[in-house]
Amino acid sequence: MKILIVDDERSIRNSLKEILEMEGYQVDTAENGATACEMAEKEKYDAIFCDIKMPGMDGTEVLQKLVADGVETPVVMISGHADIDTAVDCIKKGAFDFIGKPLDLNRILITIKNATDKASLVTQTKILKKKVYGQEMVGQSEGIRHIREMIDKVAPTDASVLITGANGSGKELVARSLHQLSQRSMMPYVEVNCAAIPSELIESELFGHEKGSFTSAIKQHKGKFEQADGGTLFLDEIGDMSLAAQAKVLRVLQERKISRVGSDKDITVNVRVVSATNKNLAEEIRKGNFREDLYHRLSVIVIKVPTLDERKDDIPLLINHFLEQICSETAMPRKEFSQEAIDLLVQKSWTGNIRELRNVVERLLILGGNPVSAKDIEDYVI
Repeated sequence: MKILIVDDERSIRNSLKEILEMEGYQVDTAENGATACEMAEKEKYDAIFCDIKMPGMDGTEVLQKLVADGVETPVVMISGHADIDTAVDCIKKGAFDFIGKPLDLNRILITIKNATDKASLVTQTKILKKKVYGQEMVGQSEGIRHIREMIDKVAPTDASVLITGANGSGKELVARSLHQLSQRSMMPYVEVNCAAIPSELIESELFGHEKGSFTSAIKQHKGKFEQADGGTLFLDEIGDMSLAAQAKVLRVLQERKISRVGSDKDITVNVRVVSATNKNLAEEIRKGNFREDLYHRLSVIVIKVPTLDERKDDIPLLINHFLEQICSETAMPRKEFSQEAIDLLVQKSWTGNIRELRNVVERLLILGGNPVSAKDIEDYVI
């Protein structure tokens, strides 16, 4: 376990270093804030103890820079001029804890344990999120780099996002990434496939219904908007939504209120709406199938996901990614792909996009040789 001590007083640095090393910790020291920031960016520490009163860059500025740079190491502020206001201010700015001088060894050891426990929980949460939300976007093509940049800029906001692209291109993954990287990430993420719900039931699914509001309504039901309150609602295949449902969705986006089927009571909801479609909504508007005012509400930001044929450079990376994923999920032994086999898959036309490629990789894992050869591609794919 590695700890960084930041203090302009050499005696305090050295005494705290000796004490912690006797407890079995690996300890580095920094005599000023600028050096500490450089060290924290290059090295992974389990905890950082930082004095507040230092010449030049003080401890509060160090804390703010570490937080701004995305350093996730718990930072414990220490000061000989401890007061409640200072402690509260540090915690608000992202400090894990605040300890006053003279330093108490037992308090320090307990703080280190709590800080490392928190870091462990953060790591576990990230792992669980990956399992729940799926893997990150794979690829280094220009199109994928552009989407990553868009997600990084848009995710922290509450702007409505419309994701366009062909079936199987990964629109759902973009939506999940927007939620996962947003300030709503700890709140619900609710998906609705508008194409899979009969038009007569979609209003009940989205807005809920009261008991007895129609024949099969045997109990009260909360709709997807209520379920997603505080979080993100992903409306997939929005282009297949009926005009009646579109009108009600528009009202929710305008007024932030819903009313369940069979009720005239308004319920306030706080939901970020992300939608997706494989249709040309401009054409659907001309045909009278989609409301133009709703389109403008949904498309504050538009993210177009490229087809696999538009990002063929990513195919070798995706093959390797799916190999790892499928073998991990199914316990199948891993197989390698010959360069000739990969070249043939790169040349293939992928009408089913990413989804089709994953199915092909799984098929070749089951039926192909090891390594998977060009003949396997000809026999089982092309």
